[in-house]
Amino acid sequence: MERPDPPADRILCSGKAAPWPGARKRRRSSVAYAGGESYSLGDIWLRIHSLMPMRDAARSACTSQAFLRSWRCHPNLTLNRNTLSLNPFKERKGDFVCKIDSVLRNHSSIGLKILHLDLHDDPGTFVYVDSWLQVAVTPGIEELMLMLYEKYNLPCSLLSDGVRNSIRYLRLQNCAFHPTVELGPLRSLTSLRLQSVNITGDELECLISNTLALEQLQLSSCENIIFLKIPCVLQQLKSLSVKACQKRIEIEIEAPNLYCIYFYRVKIKFLPRGALLMKDFTLHCRNSFYYARAKLLSVMPNLETLLLLSFAEVVNTPMLPTKLFYLKHLTIQIITGGAFSPSYDYFSLVSFLDASPSLETLILDVSQGRMEHESVFGGSSHLRQLPELRLDCLKRVKILGFCSAKGLVELTCCILKNAVSLEHIVLNTLCEGGCCSELDNGPSLPIGRLLEEAFRAVSAIRLYIENEVPPSVKLTVVEPCARCHSSMVVPDAS
Repeated sequence: MERPDPPADRILCSGKAAPWPGARKRRRSSVAYAGGESYSLGDIWLRIHSLMPMRDAARSACTSQAFLRSWRCHPNLTLNRNTLSLNPFKERKGDFVCKIDSVLRNHSSIGLKILHLDLHDDPGTFVYVDSWLQVAVTPGIEELMLMLYEKYNLPCSLLSDGVRNSIRYLRLQNCAFHPTVELGPLRSLTSLRLQSVNITGDELECLISNTLALEQLQLSSCENIIFLKIPCVLQQLKSLSVKACQKRIEIEIEAPNLYCIYFYRVKIKFLPRGALLMKDFTLHCRNSFYYARAKLLSVMPNLETLLLLSFAEVVNTPMLPTKLFYLKHLTIQIITGGAFSPSYDYFSLVSFLDASPSLETLILDVSQGRMEHESVFGGSSHLRQLPELRLDCLKRVKILGFCSAKGLVELTCCILKNAVSLEHIVLNTLCEGGCCSELDNGPSLPIGRLLEEAFRAVSAIRLYIENEVPPSVKLTVVEPCARCHSSMVVPDAS
């Protein structure tokens, strides 16, 4: 008969449990290793126990007194409604507070290494937070994640000298934090994540200026940050992420070894000081194509990988003399559920190709809900060219959401005529996931407008592009399936 799981919630709350029936007492023995160290079997089991997930560690405490003692010394705690086995429909008022209080006080004397405390959905815990953190956050802690009630003001005194020496990872969410110069340096901190934290730019600069080991900085929805300076003393900083901020943020970057920057849904004024050494760069914002080409890339001469995502472009990408001599991988993606700006000229993206003589891989995702650009089948049939363009290293090109927009057809033909090392080009006329979906292995459900444009795109490929493909280049065209063809009449390309 399969033995039921031990009552983990009872162990978590009380820290007491009798061994399961049948658990036998074993004589203490030891194992000697080649290096001369000798460990008891009990020590080995305790080491294994310390590496188990928290709920499994709590359940195993029911199997023996040794595991019960080990559970009381378990150094890694993740406390939320899920790990505490609380059912929101059966939970009594105060159960959440009671269990957290019991677990933390049963572990108060052992020195936690990792504490993840998720209280953000329960304002009833507000009055207990101070006492819990004083008990749990002690010298030696290495990882601290606090998801708190938004009115809580995290005291700087929590980060005592011993804590500042040991903590490596700090994540704060839904709270206020106002560090001052008196806080002192966080000597071991390598990763800092702040989400919906009430903190100013000056306060954050004060904090990170004393965090010389910092490697990753992530900010999300920190609305009181208007100006942020990333100082040059952050020699180890590699990754900066700023996202989901409604107000305009000015960021001045002096950190010399930063190589990955991620801006998502943020209004930003980027103020770099001198050339930046980053090799990877991601930008996600309005007008990111223009902003990257005109403002940013001139100070990023060492870029090797570039990812640009835009949900609106109102200005064409300019042709500029600056070059990205080391750029090898370029991904450009449009994020929109409707029509991408019809005034934007896809052909202007050739500016990135002209600036990247070492480019090897190009991925262009222009998937959109509807196409409102000028079609290659309307108006003049003359296609623009750029004969002076040299693409000596470009080997692979993939265009998703390929459509009959004249600028896109021109860009594709320009690539085929100038990429002398091209091996494979993929033109996918469908949006991500295709134009049709299958439910319970049933028939395809076509999306009429997308299919009409996909058929026009296929006609444009056959009429304007196939004849431009050199014999050494493999052309792959992804087009509507047979069921899509049978579901509607193919529109006249003309």
